[in-house]
Amino acid sequence: MGNPIRILHVLGGLDLGGAETIVMNLYRNIDREKVQFDFVVHTQNKCFYEDEIGLLGGNIYRVPRFTGFNLLKYWNSWKILFRGNASFVAVHGHLGSSAAIYLKVAKSYGLYSIAHSHGAGNSRDFKGFMYGFFSFPTRYVADYFFACSLPAGISRFGRRIVDSTNFSILKNAIQIQKFVFTPSIRGKYRADLDLTNQFVVGHVGRFDPLKNHPFLLKVFKEVHDRIPNSKLLLVGDGEERQVIEEIIKKYNLKEHVILLGSRADVSGLLHAMDVFLFPSYAEGLGISLVEAQTTGLPCVVSSNVPREVEITDLIEFLSLDESIERWCETIVKMKSDISRRDHSQEVEEKGYGILGSAQQIQAFYLNNTSERKKESKV
Repeated sequence: MGNPIRILHVLGGLDLGGAETIVMNLYRNIDREKVQFDFVVHTQNKCFYEDEIGLLGGNIYRVPRFTGFNLLKYWNSWKILFRGNASFVAVHGHLGSSAAIYLKVAKSYGLYSIAHSHGAGNSRDFKGFMYGFFSFPTRYVADYFFACSLPAGISRFGRRIVDSTNFSILKNAIQIQKFVFTPSIRGKYRADLDLTNQFVVGHVGRFDPLKNHPFLLKVFKEVHDRIPNSKLLLVGDGEERQVIEEIIKKYNLKEHVILLGSRADVSGLLHAMDVFLFPSYAEGLGISLVEAQTTGLPCVVSSNVPREVEITDLIEFLSLDESIERWCETIVKMKSDISRRDHSQEVEEKGYGILGSAQQIQAFYLNNTSERKKESKV
């Protein structure tokens, strides 16, 4: 085997989040004899994907979490990392808040710098303001820009970058075969979760303000009032968990909401659901919506989510300004319309198969870092 070029991917962690899942999907499907991934994370805790990364030949490095008040320490940690590792030819930044910092340091060491937007919009609080403040200069630092959708690109980098030759869409592609609808899988998961003869509403996403769980729970309460044998499956975890648990208690839904935490078997859980509810304030695209549609799952989705996610006829968009009753009625109507079938071919035809995206990013790395590979050998 020759010496593959090494691309350093920067993330907050390596657990079961959207961006992490996308990067790992790419990593498993590139030719690792030509391109190898290494990773930087901003946590000292062991993450879900670490063992797999080791088996695939990747290395994991750690830097302190950027707080906004530790700029010098953060900057120096990157200098130490690059000074001690001459094998990287490019840095691919998925963590937006501090990308302008670490990509600038990377460029000072002669590395090709890539900024990647996985989201559109920030939370409407101080944290969101600070994110925007620190991430804004990224558009003047990076050599190249990727986004999962046009709105995600415009929100993060601005129209000037999106209209330039230094920007591309890299779709949130999935391993389609994992999500092909299979009746036996649906039956098994519904039995295991004690959901037989239940109407199951579901959601997959981190417990974050942008995902709008309070609205989701309010809608489900209305659904449950109309359909007493209904259940809600929430797949994910995060900083808003306590808030979510308090709302569940307030609505007396503890016996009807199942908190599953972060799970690796998302395909099986999607099989168990009857309707997918996704009322986000903002999204780059929503990889879980791609997965849900592949399994043939009807989806009721906030109109704030980019229209690019409408890969099949399974999506129903609603404004968050619509009444809770309108959201509930849409879900209840889907109960009588359920005729589950596989939609994997449609998803493949729309370009959301992982092999195509892996080939796209591999070719990009090889075509844009060849000179730096030569320099790194000097």
